[in-house]
Amino acid sequence: MEKNIRHLNIQELCQRNGVKMTLQRSIIADIINNSKDHPDVESIYKRANKRNSKISLATVYRTVKLFEDANAIIKHEFKYGEEKARYEPATKWEHNHLIDIISGEVVEFQNPGFEKLARRIAEKKGYKTIGYKLEVFGLKEACKKIK
Repeated sequence: MEKNIRHLNIQELCQRNGVKMTLQRSIIADIINNSKDHPDVESIYKRANKRNSKISLATVYRTVKLFEDANAIIKHEFKYGEEKARYEPATKWEHNHLIDIISGEVVEFQNPGFEKLARRIAEKKGYKTIGYKLEVFGLKEACKKIK
């Protein structure tokens, strides 16, 4: 993760938006806040259930949806390989993702040049940008073999 990509605290965002933070929700928020891998619901469940065996898969699904509706987390549906939605805390600045199609590893990066280009393209077509999303898919292993 790039140092200048600052993820926001899910618990703080939820509290600001009037979402009651139960113990189970706090555990789930903490897991997503501290994840470096954009986990899917099953991964969040496994990590949460280790900390509190009373957390069910259904609880995780409901809580993730609640956090998403409160704009505290971002849902990603990287359309390559696994079709599972993955999550990360909301961020202050927009950023992009490079997804390894073999391992599923997600690398975050920022590209201000692309943001400016997207804005210019939109303006040229008569639009004002309100955001953008760039996902790059790659093969890390292929780079090792090609020298």
